[in-house]
Amino acid sequence: MVVEAAAIGDLALRTWVASVLATTVTPAVIATSLRSGGERDNLRFYAELAAERDPAKSFPAPTELPRVSSRPANRLALRLARGTVENISFPSSFRAINPAMRTRWSALTANNVVRAQHWRHNDGPHPTLCVIHGFMGSSYLANGRFFTLPWYYRSGYDVVMYTLPFHGRRAEKFSPFSGFGYFAGGLSGFAEAMAQAVHDFRSVIDHLRHTGVDRIALTGISLGGYTSALVASVDDRLEAVIPNCPVVTPATMFDEWFPANKLIGLGLRLSNIGREELAAGLSYHCPLNYRPLVPKDRRMIITGLGDRMAPPDQAVTLWKHWDRCALHWFPGSHVLHVSQLDYLRRMTPFLHEFMF
Repeated sequence: MVVEAAAIGDLALRTWVASVLATTVTPAVIATSLRSGGERDNLRFYAELAAERDPAKSFPAPTELPRVSSRPANRLALRLARGTVENISFPSSFRAINPAMRTRWSALTANNVVRAQHWRHNDGPHPTLCVIHGFMGSSYLANGRFFTLPWYYRSGYDVVMYTLPFHGRRAEKFSPFSGFGYFAGGLSGFAEAMAQAVHDFRSVIDHLRHTGVDRIALTGISLGGYTSALVASVDDRLEAVIPNCPVVTPATMFDEWFPANKLIGLGLRLSNIGREELAAGLSYHCPLNYRPLVPKDRRMIITGLGDRMAPPDQAVTLWKHWDRCALHWFPGSHVLHVSQLDYLRRMTPFLHEFMF
């Protein structure tokens, strides 16, 4: 009963999000496809890159240390953490992977400033838990409460909440909501957004390591779970990774998102892109396309039985690819994490073994 009730809530939320995407993002995608006419060629570029299955080539590492600036966070953040909290930012060194996208990407002024919130202790760097939010869910305050980050902070962790491209203050001017730009650039824009998400987070790791942090763990939910799983296949400096309710194959997931799925299908037909071409192009940033660099005993997946935003088969597919690593089910949905305390109790000793 709990699972079914949670699933109904997810279906309602999914329909609302799909409607928002259908009325805002999809028209922009179709307009871009008709105007440029190169979406199919761009998708072929990512498909060819994905076919090599070389994460170093697909996601080149940053070549320079970021120039980080910081300022004290607001009083709500200070009250939540009960410690030192800073909002950090630095110019992104990301350069679009596809040469055809570089002019467009370099013009994104707000998006090309990397942002994160850093909770740190004053007695030197501590083992750091990094958190990546989900689509449209970039609020530091909401994520701090959802992931019970004050508890981790008081347990001795430093905490970093990383802002994905096009979210929060990285959203471009006139964006109707946080995250709009992630999909408004079409399939090629989505690919570059994922590439930048990985690149900029690796710059955050560079910064943490430069300041003396030697143990970093990563978790993320939904789109953040997708990003976390991808980072774990690209960067070997993570002590542990825990995707939470992760998206794994966006193409199959969005097929169920009515009414956005109808307009997405229209966009594919207008661009003359078939299903096989779509899957091949999207595999560029799919974690299933690469082997994880984090050892098996340091991987854990968390997912809800009633999740209808990122259905359970998404997590199971990743679990199989990750050699059937640790997997925790909870009887809730994408946003209603029933019995959350159970997986927090499991995460604590799991992380502690590698972080302290």
